[in-house]
Amino acid sequence: MTTQQIMAELQSMGSESTKRIFLNHGAKEPLFGVKVQDLKKIQKKVRKDYALSLELFQTGNSDAQYLAGLIADEGKMTKEDLRAWAHGAGWHMVSEYTVPWIAAESHHGFDLALEWIDAVGAHLQAAGWSTLSSLASIKKDSELDLDTFKSLLNRVEKEIHKAPNRVRYVMNGFVIATGCFIPALTSEAMQAGKAIGQVSVEMGGTSCKVPNAPEYIQKIIDKGSIGKKKKMARC
Repeated sequence: MTTQQIMAELQSMGSESTKRIFLNHGAKEPLFGVKVQDLKKIQKKVRKDYALSLELFQTGNSDAQYLAGLIADEGKMTKEDLRAWAHGAGWHMVSEYTVPWIAAESHHGFDLALEWIDAVGAHLQAAGWSTLSSLASIKKDSELDLDTFKSLLNRVEKEIHKAPNRVRYVMNGFVIATGCFIPALTSEAMQAGKAIGQVSVEMGGTSCKVPNAPEYIQKIIDKGSIGKKKKMARC
């Protein structure tokens, strides 16, 4: 399929009701309002296509950008590609999910994550923390720099309540991901979460809530699922 064909199909799949929901959650125009389950129908037909994913992301259309992440070939993504995606992400569904997922699956996730968390711009910082969370979820502990993850838990504890709105949300998610996916740091993540307490994030008038890190981690402990990794970050 070509970019033009896919954009036409996305337009036919879009609905005003879904578009309104996305806009209410912070999406920016342009978008058609396509449900993720419908995007995955196109994903099944295209599978992975590096060049096509870049073209779709460059359209700036939110639906196309999310689909670009679903069909991206992580092995071919360069740092320049991922930086362009991080800068060009239309809203947090893309900057905190699509971009971090592919960054984490690529060869450049850790380097870019550390670069982004210190970048100017809340959307880049959020992408960095989310990338770290995704790395924790898919990489073997032996492939992770646990000392850095531990030090970043301390950093979150000190900085989270002063961070920009969406950055607070993903920092909290980083504490949860570290505690749930890295058994060696579960205790440290629990301690950090308790010290942090409840995190306040403005969710744009939606019913979305910020999970309490210690409570969330404890649920995973109770299920006996600590350290169970995912096959891939994207979903």
